[in-house]
Amino acid sequence: MPLLLSGKKFRNDLEAASCLAIHSPLEGGSETRLLRRLRAAGYRTQILSVRGLGDPAVFLLNLHGVRPPHLGHQDVGRNGALGEVQQVIPQANELLAEDKALVLWLLEGQIFSRSELLALCDVSEKENRLKIIVEMGGSRALKWQSMRSYLQ
Repeated sequence: MPLLLSGKKFRNDLEAASCLAIHSPLEGGSETRLLRRLRAAGYRTQILSVRGLGDPAVFLLNLHGVRPPHLGHQDVGRNGALGEVQQVIPQANELLAEDKALVLWLLEGQIFSRSELLALCDVSEKENRLKIIVEMGGSRALKWQSMRSYLQ
């Protein structure tokens, strides 16, 4: 249990790799402890689910368009069957506006494809203040490794 008391090894591994794949116990608790340790070390933290995320690099750092869901009987003469495109601000840019580093904890990362996970690695390496932790499933004990080594 000394691992969860300080969180220093986890923080050092996160700073070295900038993108981690993590397997945590399904009963929970370890995530909040680690996030609390990261907040105490000066990071801002944000938890997101990856379901419906789309292209992770665009969603996090670029202005992008989103179409609303089709709700059935609508006037197709106005905007076609697809609906209006609404511009959505990037999720991470606003959080990176301050000088503090940001840790994104992404839940249900096992639904990402290999290319999407590599894109997350590239984004976190390009933006030095952004660190990404992706939950890749459950395990009996808390374990993590860099995302690049996880994908090999």
